[in-house]
Amino acid sequence: MNFFRTAMLLAGMTGLFMGIGYLLGGSGGMMIAFIIALGMNVFSYWNSDKMVLKMHNAHEVDERDAPEYYEIVRRLAEAAELPMPKVYVIDSDQPNAFATGRNPENAAVAASTGLLNRLSYEEVAGVMAHELAHIKNYDILTMTVTATLAGAISMLANFAFFFSGSNDDEEGGDLGFIGTIALMFLAPMAASIVQMAVSRTREYQADKIGAQICGQPLWLASALAKIANAAGREVNYAAERNPATAHMFIINPLSGQRMDNLFSTHPDTQNRIDALQSLHQDWYGQEDALRVSSGGSLGANQRRSQMDQDDGPWAGGSSSSQAHDDHGGPWG
Repeated sequence: MNFFRTAMLLAGMTGLFMGIGYLLGGSGGMMIAFIIALGMNVFSYWNSDKMVLKMHNAHEVDERDAPEYYEIVRRLAEAAELPMPKVYVIDSDQPNAFATGRNPENAAVAASTGLLNRLSYEEVAGVMAHELAHIKNYDILTMTVTATLAGAISMLANFAFFFSGSNDDEEGGDLGFIGTIALMFLAPMAASIVQMAVSRTREYQADKIGAQICGQPLWLASALAKIANAAGREVNYAAERNPATAHMFIINPLSGQRMDNLFSTHPDTQNRIDALQSLHQDWYGQEDALRVSSGGSLGANQRRSQMDQDDGPWAGGSSSSQAHDDHGGPWG
């Protein structure tokens, strides 16, 4: 099913790429666009993860460089029965994270310095569990290739001024000024809609599976609240330069100052938090569910209550709760 979804996505993005080529250069332009898209699909499969990591100035770390962060990923990967991914840090004050790669054997996770500095140990674990869920679901290939092709479509649309009208005698080769302007806006918008469709359903699923991996839905709920609250205040300059990669992050990294943010690639954060809180109630049966809102994280008393419940698994012990035994993740 994942292979089929990826194949359909690649076909759709390739078709969009060819359509733009036809509008710019007629049948000749369409063939050129097809050849370029075919080459990009092959290139993206093998190298798009490296491109995305380089776009965001991510650097690889190990247990010596970032022992706590690396240990969190290692324990979660073991719990998810996944190969250990490569671990990267992004030098950005905006708290955020993403996963990339073509399969679980060639995967990487990346977290920003803002995320590692601002979130608690448990919240970082919740975020990394979410990213490992994307790896486990084979979402990373689809999301990474989509980022590469969406960026190429936007770039091709921007070339419309240079190529439009250069082949006036050929059918489909002359857009005219109005057509050129429309193409420059509509092509990136179409790519954004594809990204939105790819990302939104996958985020909910990754939230749920990530909660299963770490065993605590509220860890991710609290992390999402903090990230969303800070993302609106901190500018991620690399993401602003490369908006086609926005759907890969756990929270939309764009500031909203660009038109690229007109169609959000992420579901509403509060809806995701509510779903995680409902999952927590289903697992642990707590009537007094700890409330988290997208305006902030768990309050001090709420965090203390949660930590009292969770200190067993973090200390390496086990909980007496049957629900915790079932969903305790690597710390259960």
